[in-house]
Amino acid sequence: MNMTNQQSFDDNDVVLEVDGLDVYRSNSKVVENASFSIHRGDYVGIIGPNGGGKTTLLLSILGEIPVDKGHIKMFGEPSHKFSQWDKVAYIPQNAMDFDHFFPLSVKELVSLGRVRRSNLFRSLNSKDWEKIDEAIEFMGLSELSERRIGQLSGGQKQRAFVAKALVRDPELLFLDEPISGMDFESQEKFYKMLSNLNTQRNITIMVVSHDLTAVFCRMSRVICVNHNVHDSLIEPDTDPNNILKKVYGEHFHFVFHDHKCKGEFNGV
Repeated sequence: MNMTNQQSFDDNDVVLEVDGLDVYRSNSKVVENASFSIHRGDYVGIIGPNGGGKTTLLLSILGEIPVDKGHIKMFGEPSHKFSQWDKVAYIPQNAMDFDHFFPLSVKELVSLGRVRRSNLFRSLNSKDWEKIDEAIEFMGLSELSERRIGQLSGGQKQRAFVAKALVRDPELLFLDEPISGMDFESQEKFYKMLSNLNTQRNITIMVVSHDLTAVFCRMSRVICVNHNVHDSLIEPDTDPNNILKKVYGEHFHFVFHDHKCKGEFNGV
């Protein structure tokens, strides 16, 4: 397994703390008694069966869904008081649901990430465009920067949306099933790119994924969600089956598929 080295952390390294969280949707309890802490530099896979509450957990952390019980802290501050949302970026499942014929280039899409409430009515300056070009280059999209978004492959589109998030210099990045619709090669490139973000930019990443091999091969921590929530470190001697049976049942048996765990992503 390829993973981020685990260290001993103090409270200042905790970027997200969830304690005793219950969340209801349509009068049904979807998430029950979730408790875990995420430290700076963690690369976290969120896994579990469909309908188990993965997206609900993310949306409650982001304040999009009210919680019925428990507490959430972002960067040490109670979530209802937290105001530094520029530190946080979120790419939802439906990020790519737009009119593919709309004449928006990669560079124009990424530039939207520099628009904030505080600068809504000013033109982008040279620093903004420097950040935009830097994010596009980091994501391996420089040669495609003038191409219309609708002309890109699924993997290239998703990388463009990550570049849009990067121009805000986030410290914590959430992605909800980002590889949906990608072919296997594009998935490999995308996961390598996320590894680069985590190791080279020290961005803490939490990603909802159904690719269990990618999670246990690349990531440092796994959160299993099937209404109840189980949080585990991924270490070199971790047996995935011991973790996964807690959420998928005792009958579950996990087998790695062919996966290129190591190596950085370069190219388009």
